[in-house]
Amino acid sequence: MSIPGRTSDLITRTKAFSLAVIRFYSALPGEAVARILGRQLLRSATSVGAQYREAQRAKSISDFLSKTEGALQELDEAGYWLELIHDSGIDAVGTTPLQAEAKQLLAIFVAITRKAKANKLAR
Repeated sequence: MSIPGRTSDLITRTKAFSLAVIRFYSALPGEAVARILGRQLLRSATSVGAQYREAQRAKSISDFLSKTEGALQELDEAGYWLELIHDSGIDAVGTTPLQAEAKQLLAIFVAITRKAKANKLAR
């Protein structure tokens, strides 16, 4: 089900995104709001790579779509938590590169999902 030539790059990239979020979370202030929002971000952002890895072992296009759409949901959620952290003033600088990467990954996963849906319809 994977996209030839891109699978290992995207696995590496989603893992790098997860690690960047882990480092970001570790540097957040210790106040309750920062930790609560940070935990939500940590959960959703680290789930993206895991779901994409699961998609690589999908048993069908439907299974692949389920996993990639799950990754899309988690990316969108991570973007939301990053917005809240940024807009609340908890961290207005460190969120910018993470927000940019989340948007780029979101676009990639939208393209992957659309292609898989088109392939499913073509069968």
